[in-house]
Amino acid sequence: MRSLEAARETCESFLPGLLDQLSGTPLEELEAPKNPALDHFRTAGGPSLVIPKTYGGAGADPLQALAVVQALASRAPSLAIATTMHHFSVATLFTLADSIQSSGMEWALLEGIAEQRLLVASGFAEGRPGRGILSPMMSASKADGGYVINGSKKPCSLSHSMDLLTASVALPTDSGEPRMAVLLIPRQTDGISVHPFWGSRTLAGAESDEVRLTDVFVDEQLLMRTEPEGDAGNLDDLQTVGLIWFELLISACYLGIVSGLVERVVDGGRGSDSDRARVLTRLETAALLLAGTARMIRDGETGNAALARTLVARYAAQDALGDALNQAVELLGGTAFMSSTDVAYLAGAAHGLSFHPPSRSSFTGPYLDHVAGHPLRLT
Repeated sequence: MRSLEAARETCESFLPGLLDQLSGTPLEELEAPKNPALDHFRTAGGPSLVIPKTYGGAGADPLQALAVVQALASRAPSLAIATTMHHFSVATLFTLADSIQSSGMEWALLEGIAEQRLLVASGFAEGRPGRGILSPMMSASKADGGYVINGSKKPCSLSHSMDLLTASVALPTDSGEPRMAVLLIPRQTDGISVHPFWGSRTLAGAESDEVRLTDVFVDEQLLMRTEPEGDAGNLDDLQTVGLIWFELLISACYLGIVSGLVERVVDGGRGSDSDRARVLTRLETAALLLAGTARMIRDGETGNAALARTLVARYAAQDALGDALNQAVELLGGTAFMSSTDVAYLAGAAHGLSFHPPSRSSFTGPYLDHVAGHPLRLT
């Protein structure tokens, strides 16, 4: 498959040898807890992938990052999911470092992540029913020189391998209206603990357990306030860029998973020419939608309207990938399904995109308002 091979070539150029290491390990082992994939990723320099060269990183642009994530997901879905949370957190950091809100700490953190190959877990994108993705699960109380944080994030990918945790938190204000902020905490900080949460064998290798914060002190310098105060429905620039990166890369994970199944169809000559062309067309539809989003980010379009377009592309890609998945499994047939656990596993994992926030139903009202001329408000 030309598109998947191109993605793998891009991956090899940034993370040499990683795909070969992954291909030499059975899928069942790669997807299990405590698998070697994250260590391979760290050794290959993966943590620096999207960090700009200015900060000592590899400097992959959004199109290149899309290709790398797709390639990794075609071989190791859990690795792609887990490290997407790292990339999205890092993208938020370098966006802040380039902004007028920067404290200077972000620049040093990015250099440290790139140089020491640190992994950053994300405490964003809560998946609780009835709660918006901008509603932080952690609370803060003022303390001398910073804040004391309490709360938890579940699921939290990279929970066992993380070196740093980023998360959203509600800060108290004089007005009584909590103000959202982003915090950065080293893993070894007192009061951080990890607890079992992820009960499914599917994507268990992403380490998506609960991270709990109990009376964790965070220095004022490691808190980044977001704007505007008292209006949690509005997205500031930092949140908007972070969400756009998240939607692009999490969608790329499932593009890669489905690509792995479609590759089996094409390489095995399953079905007729028209059957294979049909499944490839649906897969490439999703790839083109996501490539358009990546080009938008690369060209600096990361505002409120760009987020709306990103989400439209994500849901359309989700639909196209669902079609490609169903067609691929049907063409592979019962023998492939029964003779190996890989097809069943990948087919189950590929449904995960629909579980990532925001849900399609929660997007409906805000999107219709946006089409009518209002800013997109995800509450």
